[in-house]
Amino acid sequence: MFRGHFEHAIDEKGRTSLPARFREVLGPNLDYRLVVTPALGDPCLDVYPMAAWEKLESKLAELNAFDPQVVEFRRFYVSAAVEVEIDKQGRILVPPALREHASLNKSAMWLGHGQKAELWAKENWVTLSREKNPADLRELRAAMGKLGL
Repeated sequence: MFRGHFEHAIDEKGRTSLPARFREVLGPNLDYRLVVTPALGDPCLDVYPMAAWEKLESKLAELNAFDPQVVEFRRFYVSAAVEVEIDKQGRILVPPALREHASLNKSAMWLGHGQKAELWAKENWVTLSREKNPADLRELRAAMGKLGL
């Protein structure tokens, strides 16, 4: 499970290090492949280990292929996905179109979300986190309570 948040640099070639804690989660039999895709509705990227992405694709394959929302999801989420490899230094190369979507330049924030991670431009993450006021967070806590958490 990916947990926590970590700041890492983005180099001039568009590479960033996968946090060491995230690499540990991938285990000793590390599958060096990740899938990166633009998050829907947020200026960040979703990053999946290959096994988690394949589970998502399997669930998607069971859905009605003619449902307009399924078509939209495939069109804007799945078709934009890119497989990347973790290099020997623990870095991934984020393709230019995905860097543009997330405004990734010099500094990035990795956010753990359990089965996947998000990759944000640090300045966008700081702005978003500052916009959250205590009332918003109390409302979120109440909603999670209703879901049984």
